[in-house]
Amino acid sequence: MNNSENLSLNRYVHTFGDSLREKYGENVYKISLSGNFTCPNRDGTLGRGGCTFCSVASFAGNNGTGTLREQLFENRNPRARIFLAYFQAYTSTYAEFTVLKRCYDEALASPRVIGLCVGTRPDCVSDSILDLLESYGKQGYDVWLELGLQSSFDTTLERINRHHTFEDYRITAIRARNRGIRVCTHLIVGLPGEGLMHSLTTLGRVLDIGTDALKLHQLHIVRGSQMEREYARGEITVLSLEEYAGIAALMIQHTPENVLYERVGASAAGSMLVAPEWASKRWPVINAITGILAREGGQGSRVRYA
Repeated sequence: MNNSENLSLNRYVHTFGDSLREKYGENVYKISLSGNFTCPNRDGTLGRGGCTFCSVASFAGNNGTGTLREQLFENRNPRARIFLAYFQAYTSTYAEFTVLKRCYDEALASPRVIGLCVGTRPDCVSDSILDLLESYGKQGYDVWLELGLQSSFDTTLERINRHHTFEDYRITAIRARNRGIRVCTHLIVGLPGEGLMHSLTTLGRVLDIGTDALKLHQLHIVRGSQMEREYARGEITVLSLEEYAGIAALMIQHTPENVLYERVGASAAGSMLVAPEWASKRWPVINAITGILAREGGQGSRVRYA
């Protein structure tokens, strides 16, 4: 979530960007990096083809065109002085330990990088990787493990070909947080067969386990995915902007104020996006959510404290 988004949202939501600014006294930006990793759901270990919402082409821009040092230089925001290195594409804990350590060490070697964010699946986090991430935290780095859960319903996870369970997430989130590694949980709103109550139930389950931050994404259909074919056959639908904004706002209102929000909606490049059309830009959804929160109450306004 960049600074311009925070200007309209941070009055009602405790954002990740604001939290970093409070800690470091200046803006901190993420730099997306790729170690050219793959995914066990694509290489045949668990399955092939990946999750039904995923497309290889949608990750093309994040899949590494140079060394990590080159990526750090090319992708950095010129207005910022300090950064978080973000391993985003595919499963960024899915490689030999020595390969992962070399990648993480190289990213952290830059004096302008103050922390590390690692995106992964909840079933691909070994004790050795947690040991490594914990060691970076003890050195003073800001360390985040970003876990792609998407839904707490195993029937949904099976439907979208995730090849992991909610129990996998629960165990990994607890293991990481017990070591002092902060967890950001990714959730998709509007998955096939799910509605408002599914989203609120998943949120409640994640909060009961404990998480430090959340990323909300609306379901959108991208070219080259299995869902593109399902959508063309009329087997799945997508939410309207108003429907998504309403669900996301309710989830934010049910979230305690100590939990950070990294993102309240996602966008896709127009060349890749099939549906919904409104997902081609971030601002419409941010403005719609902010409007609801301004009228009906911001983050935590529906939380019942004992």
